[in-house]
Amino acid sequence: MFKIITQTDDFIVVDKSAGVNFHDEEQQSSGLFSQVKKQMEEQFSITELYPVHRLDKMTSGLVLFAKTLNCAQVFGKLFESHLIEKYYLAISDNKPTKKQGLIKGDMAKSRRGMFKLLRTMDNPAITQFFSYSIANKQRLYLLKPHSGKTHQLRVALSSISAPIIGDPLYNTSSIADRGYLHAYALRFDYLGTRYEFTVAPSEGEFYLSTLLRNKLAEIEQPWLLNWPKKI
Repeated sequence: MFKIITQTDDFIVVDKSAGVNFHDEEQQSSGLFSQVKKQMEEQFSITELYPVHRLDKMTSGLVLFAKTLNCAQVFGKLFESHLIEKYYLAISDNKPTKKQGLIKGDMAKSRRGMFKLLRTMDNPAITQFFSYSIANKQRLYLLKPHSGKTHQLRVALSSISAPIIGDPLYNTSSIADRGYLHAYALRFDYLGTRYEFTVAPSEGEFYLSTLLRNKLAEIEQPWLLNWPKKI
């Protein structure tokens, strides 16, 4: 369900498995937060834990938890000010309308729990991206969101005709062993110290291909890339 990547006196970083809900699901297994909190209490006698951001059920990868209320408040301000850099990996098997650049627009609720991207720019979702050709006519997407809208990355790729493989909402014709969205990297400054984390996906046939792994070796530090202009 998860693996602890690192922990400090103030926070921990875990690698979440795909298919795990963040919160408890009714009449089903405990969610990520409950499981992490339980392990921290049993293994390290830590009774306080605060969620500071979340991932969709289908999304694997890096998640931060604060160990103190003060730390949670600091992270809350960092996320609010967009001072925590987040990078994601996605795979699509559709030909996109553009191979790199910027996806920007307001988001609105659609149907069946879905969202859609609008042409208006009142409070837009902003996503920069690169894409790379990989095996079987698939493309790997490296995504850098600058806002934290619900389903933002899933909607962004769908809007350029490249819905994510295995996405149960935005790519219903896709049959796969998982939804191919992964929280790959985090970078931020916390109380004067720079922290950088990357974790490659460990689940999913397409994520484990040799060609994709070779590509990840080239983008091991995604913050060093020459990203398309945000505006």
